[in-house]
Amino acid sequence: MSARSIIGRDGEREHLSAFAAAPEGQALVLRGESGVGKSALLDHVADLASQRHRVIRAAGVEAESQLPFAGLHQFLYPLLPFLDRLDEVHRKAFDVVFGKSEGTPPSVMTLGIAVLDLLSLVASQQPVLLLLDDGQWLDAASTEVCGFVGRRLTGSATKLMVGLRSDVRSAFDSAALPELAVTALSARASEELLDLRHPGLAPRIRRLVLDEARGNPLALLELPPHVRAGRAGRTPQELFGYTGVQLPLRLQHVYGTRIASLGDAVRAELLRGALDGVGAGTATALPQGSRYRMRDVDEAAACGLLDDDPVSGDFVFRHPLVRSTVVQMATPNERRAAHADLARVHLDDVERHATHLAAATVDPDARASAALEAAAESATRRGGAVTAVTWLSRAAELSETPQERSRLLGDAAFVAGHAGLLDHARKLVRTGTPSGTPESPASVVTSAYTALYEDGDVRSSHRQVLAAIEELRGNGAEAGAPEWDGTPARLVNLLLAISQYAGDEVLWRRTHGLLRSLDGLVPQNSLLYEDTWSDVVRRGGGARERLERAFTGLRDLEPWDLTRLSVAAYHVDTLSRFRPHLQRAVDREVETGAAATGMTMLHLIMLDQIAAGEWQEARLTGHRCLELTTSHGYDLFTHQTHAYLGLLAALRGEADRARGLQATVDAWARPRGVGFLTQIADAIGTAAALGEGDHEAAYLHAIGITLPGTFAPCVHQASRTLLDLVEAALRTGRAEEARRHALAAEEAGLAELSPRLALLTYGALAMTAPDAAQADALYTRATGHPDADRFPFELARIRLAHGVRLRHTQGWKAALPSLTAAAEAFEQLGAPAWTERARAELRAAGPSAAAAAAASAAPLPTLTWQERRIAELAAGGLTNKEIGARMHLSPRTVSSHLYRVFPKLGITSRAALRDALGRLPGRQSG
Repeated sequence: MSARSIIGRDGEREHLSAFAAAPEGQALVLRGESGVGKSALLDHVADLASQRHRVIRAAGVEAESQLPFAGLHQFLYPLLPFLDRLDEVHRKAFDVVFGKSEGTPPSVMTLGIAVLDLLSLVASQQPVLLLLDDGQWLDAASTEVCGFVGRRLTGSATKLMVGLRSDVRSAFDSAALPELAVTALSARASEELLDLRHPGLAPRIRRLVLDEARGNPLALLELPPHVRAGRAGRTPQELFGYTGVQLPLRLQHVYGTRIASLGDAVRAELLRGALDGVGAGTATALPQGSRYRMRDVDEAAACGLLDDDPVSGDFVFRHPLVRSTVVQMATPNERRAAHADLARVHLDDVERHATHLAAATVDPDARASAALEAAAESATRRGGAVTAVTWLSRAAELSETPQERSRLLGDAAFVAGHAGLLDHARKLVRTGTPSGTPESPASVVTSAYTALYEDGDVRSSHRQVLAAIEELRGNGAEAGAPEWDGTPARLVNLLLAISQYAGDEVLWRRTHGLLRSLDGLVPQNSLLYEDTWSDVVRRGGGARERLERAFTGLRDLEPWDLTRLSVAAYHVDTLSRFRPHLQRAVDREVETGAAATGMTMLHLIMLDQIAAGEWQEARLTGHRCLELTTSHGYDLFTHQTHAYLGLLAALRGEADRARGLQATVDAWARPRGVGFLTQIADAIGTAAALGEGDHEAAYLHAIGITLPGTFAPCVHQASRTLLDLVEAALRTGRAEEARRHALAAEEAGLAELSPRLALLTYGALAMTAPDAAQADALYTRATGHPDADRFPFELARIRLAHGVRLRHTQGWKAALPSLTAAAEAFEQLGAPAWTERARAELRAAGPSAAAAAAASAAPLPTLTWQERRIAELAAGGLTNKEIGARMHLSPRTVSSHLYRVFPKLGITSRAALRDALGRLPGRQSG
């Protein structure tokens, strides 16, 4: 049915004409059953828009629906020459997803923005119309990006139209794009179409076609020639061979007649093309890329089964139903032979080679099993953990030994657990463990993982995992050195995670003892986790250097390895260095990959946002994470999110909210012995009390974490609350305890462990120094630390303390810069209680300082902390690229920040930044 002979679609054509003529971008989904005429309507729109628009067409391919970004590559293939004109960040995003370079795949948002930029670039020359047929077969990753783009076309010069089958579920179903239903033709329109395209039909044949087509245009067009060919004398039942089957199946029967008439070689060639996803219909007139190219099939083309791709000249199927019929008519042996051929064709494509090889294999086959395992690893790194579970399960089916089958099912269960599929993970380990046999190590991983993350059961899960590792160690001693990769390594890492959440010295002592007994078998990264997660004060020396070495192989990391290393980075306060990697990975993992790992990624991003003073962003991240953890039933992660939100509320002066969250976390975590969370609960109480000026309560909360002069073993908040305990002790007349605690930090070498601990240590020593000159030197050392600006809240507190001391020892003039800088920093952070405290100190300093306090309270240019820092670096002469490298941002992001800063400061050029910043009160010079 050509666009020029559309019949009975007056309403649809009116709608589509308005769509094509609309002055700005928009999206529309055409939804209807197979053969109802969606492709013809897409052709119609292409004709309407061809004079003014650049028309780009694509079609979903069922065989590629599990290959991440295959559809996006097909869609954007004609636009690839424009990629060189994009900025480096967006160009690299396309290079990664299209396989031109290695790296962590970008998130849906990052890739979607890159696609929008590309389309904007192309549309600046000529408006663009994107037409996608058979969108239900588009892979999930590409569908997410198309949906993201489609929702953001308003105001652009790009339009998107998608054709979807109504009888197949699709990710487009939840894309929230406008839809136009394409229904069957009316009886009158059906008769008109049939009489126009097939005049002179015998009345009985005409009635038969109309009854069987039931308004389906494709059936009306395709049935008559084959009904007439030697069958006109038969009854309706004989004509179709069966009754009561939905129309698409009957159409497959019609195509099957033509297919059966072909020679064996031609049918085999069609089968190879169909199984490899060769396009169908004129909507796929685009480069075929690495898909199979059908040859010597002119006989099929002559039968009307194939069309010529007008771009490549290759054969494509006339309709998706042809492709489906080819596959259905083939015998199992024929399909397996075709898959075997295709596996040889795609030797260089890990995932496609594996899927074809597995489909070609019936009996256990180590080669096919290994290929699927490699494909699963590839999919996992590309954000396809759910697909990886399926491939690993199939690999287990094809494995040749019970041990290998059990191992692969354990791998599948492990990935399923990280993908948030705990029920499926449990089923997989049960399948891999014969009845009547002891619990396998893989089943221990799954059951302990579930107990920990669903219910926070640290005690029994620790015992269970510890016993499993001891048993493996004993078995290894009897049979020679065991292999400590795969499940044994997972057990070790899970034991470390359980120990971290327990935060208990006794459990950690057992963990340390067991790992020592393994005599060099533990992976190096696991040893790094052991040292940083357990007790950074006593075991964190050199951890930052080890962490940097571990991150050099970032592109080869699984998502959970990235997360574990990032947790180590948090403990040594270098998380900002790695946050960009987490932000690129988290959307991908949450949506199509390791959802549970994505929860931890969100926790880590939130923690770094809190440290960097991006408190509003941190709150949004926390609520996003809370929604995810709640929907998956991960109680441990839910209460961990509550804990971080409570800590943030305490810093922001929202004491009631902070204490409510503190109570929720404490009531859940303390009975379970989840020390990691009870420590944060105490830290929330400390921070909330300090914000309110209740220093006695703050002191009592702080010593619940660790006593003055000590850093309790295996208590991660002991060093993090150093400044809190010292300040609370000083404010309650416990100067001796405060000094003892500061000196303990110096003696423990905290300043060498992390930049934040260096800032806290020098600040605590300065606050407790008995000599004014010594105090000034230590304050200068703290505020002048090269990484001090990365921790704006702690820096502002130290500046406030310095200003107070200077006011008492040297007068208001000496105190003014520090107090003003502190007041402004607290204001920008959104910490009203601390802001008021700094202003009160300014007012107490005298009239001139009081004027400065009033100025700091007056409306100022609302620069965020990050905007101010970027502006200061730019004023110092750094380029956007140099600023980005220092702050772990892209040059484009730096440019966007400066674009917003200029009007806020009332300037129009970079050269005016220094003077404009100098007019702001309390410009930070350190």
